[in-house]
Amino acid sequence: MGAQKHLVVLGRCDHTEAMRVAAGLTIFGHTVRLILMTEPVADTAENALQVETLELAEVPIETTVPDQGLPCLDVAGLGAAFAEADAVISL
Repeated sequence: MGAQKHLVVLGRCDHTEAMRVAAGLTIFGHTVRLILMTEPVADTAENALQVETLELAEVPIETTVPDQGLPCLDVAGLGAAFAEADAVISL
């Protein structure tokens, strides 16, 4: 297995898939940070299940959409997340 990386997964178009990918990347020992963007996350049973999986995998969930009950990143915070990452995956 390769070296552990610090990855940022952006949920831009498909939040559910971004959550699945973020959780899956932890299997390889990577440190993963999930940032959900563009719109509020849909309140679905599938998304609730993905959130539980992310909690078990210890993946922090953040957003750029205010008032979602999640830590909200501004432009500077988003830029810092990109700068700290070894790779950014956009879904």
